[in-house]
Amino acid sequence: MSASVTSSEISFHPEHADNTKAIWRTFWILSFLTIVELTIGLVIYNIHKGEHPNATLVLAFKGMVCILTLAKAYYIVSVFMHLGDEVRNMIMTIIVPLCLFVWFIAAFLWDGTSWKNLKNRYNRVDVNQTEQVAPAAKEKGAKD
Repeated sequence: MSASVTSSEISFHPEHADNTKAIWRTFWILSFLTIVELTIGLVIYNIHKGEHPNATLVLAFKGMVCILTLAKAYYIVSVFMHLGDEVRNMIMTIIVPLCLFVWFIAAFLWDGTSWKNLKNRYNRVDVNQTEQVAPAAKEKGAKD
């Protein structure tokens, strides 16, 4: 072979332009989701700084942040880990155990909180009530 022939591995392919567009699209989508999350975080912070914070509104904003975070995680796994291009059975092999793992963590946290509340309800010791103990009576023959 002569030195002027280039192999297909080295030459420039026109598909590169499509790949670059996909990378920039992913960048802008993830940037937008991140900016929205940060904006909601600042709103939550300002609500907490107020005189009378609305707990329901804060909880709704926190739920929105969780949903946006899951959307970002899905998009990152789909694009950067190439899971979106896989066969459905491969995706389910990864997603189902992950969902079960998250469910186990939530169940253990819920059970632990329930146990803590039951323990505090039925084994309550009033910390404000102190037992008054009379000083020991001195024995008649004892010296001071």
